[in-house]
Amino acid sequence: MSERTYHHGNLRQVLLDRAWTTLDDDGLAALSLRQLARDAGVSHGASARHFRDKQALLDALAIAGFTRLNADLAAAAAGPAPFDRRFRTAGLAYVSFAVEHPAILDTMYTAKHHPDASAELVRLSHAGMATLVALIDEAQRSGAVRAGDASEFALVGFAAVHGVAALAIDDLLNGTGWQDAAQATISFVWRGLANPVEVTA
Repeated sequence: MSERTYHHGNLRQVLLDRAWTTLDDDGLAALSLRQLARDAGVSHGASARHFRDKQALLDALAIAGFTRLNADLAAAAAGPAPFDRRFRTAGLAYVSFAVEHPAILDTMYTAKHHPDASAELVRLSHAGMATLVALIDEAQRSGAVRAGDASEFALVGFAAVHGVAALAIDDLLNGTGWQDAAQATISFVWRGLANPVEVTA
C-alpha cells in the first residue's frame, strides 16, 4: 500500500480543518486539493472521495463557517440577559468572527450564491438572520423594541455590523479599534429600535 493511500479514520474532517487553516492564513489562492492531500499524507484520489472539486470544498468550508457563526449568534441572542445586551453581544460576535476570519467569511457569502451551492449551505446561510429576527420579535412582544417589521429591523442591524466589519477588515476605521466602532454602531442602531415609550407593568 502506498504512503499516500487512504488511511485516516476521518479524512474528510482532516482535509476540512487543513483547508480552513490555509484559507485563514494564506487566502483562497493558496487553497489546493492536491496540496491538502499531500499535507494529509494521502493520494489525490483519496481526497476526491470527499470533495469532487474545489467548489465542493468551498461549499463545505462555507457550511463550517456558517455553522460556527450561527452558533455564536444563537448563544449571544439567548436569554435571560436584557434585550439590548443580547443585541449588542450578537453584533459583536458577528464583527469578531468577520475580523478573525475575513477570507472564511468572504468564501461563505460567495459560495452560498454559487449555482452548485448545497441545500444545506443555503439553509444555514439564512439561519443567522432568522436568529436576529426572532430576537427583535421577542423584544417587540416585551415592549423593549418599537412596533414595526422585525425582518426590516434585523436587516438594518445586520447592515450596520457588516459595514463595521468590512471597514475593519480593510483598515478603514482611521485608527479606531473595531470593538469601539462596533460598540458605537450597535448602540446607535439599538437607540433607533428601542421603544421610546416606557413600558410599565
